[in-house]
Parts: sequence; structure tokens; C-alpha cells
Amino acid sequence: MKPRIAVLGCGYWGSNHIRTLKSLGALSAVSDANRARAEGFASEHDCRVVDPDDLFEDDEIDAIVLALPPQFHAEYSIRAVQAGKHVLVEKPVALNVADAERAVQAAKDAGRLYMVGHVLRFHPAFEKLKALIDANELGEVRYIHSHRLGLGKFHTENDALWDLAPHDLSMILAITGTAPVEVRGEGAALLDHLSDFAHLHMRFANGLRSHLFASRLNPYRERRLTVVGNKAMAVFDDVEPWERKLAVYRHAVWRDSGQWAFTANEPTYVSVEEGMPLTRELEHFLECVQNGSEPRTSGEEAIEVLRILTAGTVTHD
Repeated sequence: MKPRIAVLGCGYWGSNHIRTLKSLGALSAVSDANRARAEGFASEHDCRVVDPDDLFEDDEIDAIVLALPPQFHAEYSIRAVQAGKHVLVEKPVALNVADAERAVQAAKDAGRLYMVGHVLRFHPAFEKLKALIDANELGEVRYIHSHRLGLGKFHTENDALWDLAPHDLSMILAITGTAPVEVRGEGAALLDHLSDFAHLHMRFANGLRSHLFASRLNPYRERRLTVVGNKAMAVFDDVEPWERKLAVYRHAVWRDSGQWAFTANEPTYVSVEEGMPLTRELEHFLECVQNGSEPRTSGEEAIEVLRILTAGTVTHD
């Protein structure tokens, strides 16, 4: 039997989890502080409504997806694992490192699965990019930069960095396999005291550098991750159609008579299997719950993402 999953939080992203879990045959219940909202989803997807306070002791639920405002994630994930439920927690998993550490430790103590919703780790184009890097197709990775820009959404608790950057930080950490030794942040607040633009500069022990730019006040959408190696460069551009989402540039750069010379080559577009990242993420979660295996996006990774966000946060009066 498939694990029986409940979704706590029926907002924008919670509704995506609800629809996807229903399509996978694993949706057992929905829950929200706004019961009328939960009842609407329950009626649409033919499942039960459970009040939040009753959810954790419900014997018909094996695991809970937490898609709440981030200030509630740590508290509810601790309640869930202590009640014997596995959890998938949306990003950010907490608003500070200490709360995230408490939640991850609580899951370990309870022997429950704690997975984080870093959904782009399950994007087929990123998976193919990671395979190219692991196969040394790009050579030694020297530089990574990511741009995640667009208009909205605006949150009262999260600035642009905390809302948008976790996706890219998760991918960057997956590529580097280690945490940065230095983080520097810059931000600009135009609407209120929360940054609407954010830059992160990271340095790693092996000399690799990385730069991240996030904005929620940009006139156009950009979803691009660029990896520069000493043999080739690759770009994962999620705004492009599937046949152009992953491009490899085999430019050549060399020294000639003391001067730098280069040859710019046209990109090679890598074939990528089409697939919805959220579906693949939830399939992975179900598999981990069934098999007791370690999730690809673990609590330890989420803690490291929060450490970077904290180090790069710029406060505004």
C-alpha cells in the first residue's frame, strides 16, 4: 500500500501538493486553519478534512506535507514526528538555524523521515546537469552563478533572499558537495524593510566561487543556473522550452604568445526527459517513506541553506 499522506496548509503551494498527491493515489486528508478552504479542496479531491490540532494523532495518516507560512514549519514538524508521522517540509523550513536544528533532531530522535521541499533538485534538467558534472564533462567546476528574477510574490515574513534563494542554494550545494567558507550578502528594500533585491557571494575552500541574484521586483522572469568548468560551461534555463532547457557551451580559451585567445562555439542542447519536478519530488518522498531510505533533500541540507541565508541577510530600518 502507498503511504497515506495529509497536506497541512491549503494555500498556493499546498494546493499543488494536494493535486499532485491525488494524482499519485496517496492523498488521505487535507487540513488548514481555514476549515472552509480545506473543505473546498476535500470536496474537489474526494478526501477527508482533518482539523490541524487533530491531524497528528490521526492513525489513518502516515506522513504530512507541511506547506505553511515558514514561521510555523519548525513547530508543526516537531509535533508531527513526535506523533510518529514522516514529514516533507516546504522551504524555508524555519526562520532561524536553531529552530531548524531542533526540528531535524526531533525527527532523528523519533526515527521519522524529514525531507525538504527543494523541488528543483528533482527537475529533469538539473538531474541531467548534475550527471554531466559528475561525469567530468565540464571539467573542474570553477564558478556557479544563478539568477532567479520576477515580479512578486510579496510576503510579510520573507524577503526576496529567503523566499527565492533556497531553490538555487540547494542546487549549488548539490554541485559543490560542501558548504561555503565565506558568504557575503547585499540587498535593497524598495517597498518596506524587507529586501526586494538580493545578491549572495560565496567562496568555497577549493577556490570555487558562486554568485546568486534574486529579485521579486524585476520586469521579466529569469530562472537560470550557469556552471563554468575548465572544459565546458553549462546553462540550465527553466524559462526555455524543454528542448533548450539545458545547454552546453564548449568554448575554448588559451594563451597565445602571452595573450589570452578564445573560440566561442554554438551551444549543444542536451536532451532532457520531460517531467514535473513536484511529481518527481513527491514520488521520491513516497519511496523514502516506504523503503526507509534517506531523502535526496535532507534536513542537514536545509540547515546549511539556512546558515547561508542567515549569513547573507541584510537588515533594513
